[in-house]
Amino acid sequence: MEQVRELLFYKEYFHDFFNRRTEKVKQKIDYVLFLLTHSQRVPEKFLKHIEGQKGLYEIRVEAGKNIFRIFCCFDKGKLVILFNGFQKKSMKTPKQEIELAIKLMNEYFDK
Repeated sequence: MEQVRELLFYKEYFHDFFNRRTEKVKQKIDYVLFLLTHSQRVPEKFLKHIEGQKGLYEIRVEAGKNIFRIFCCFDKGKLVILFNGFQKKSMKTPKQEIELAIKLMNEYFDK
């Protein structure tokens, strides 16, 4: 499968999140990131726009009964910028996680 997008990890947020996961969860995250970089159309099951947030998306990962989210945005169409990630424990995404992602996205585009 040919790569159609490139990943960029903004600061250390994603790596800090990723390194705290179990091997099984890391494999699942890797799989979803592979889909994101190699599929022309990524199913909404794995990538969804955050309502009311211009340009902000969440990568959706399920591993067993655990649900994880990784915030990202697109730059120049084929570049995906990864920000912070977290384990989802309730129906609503924690406000502070969205606020951090927005702050990081603004920092990225302002540099």
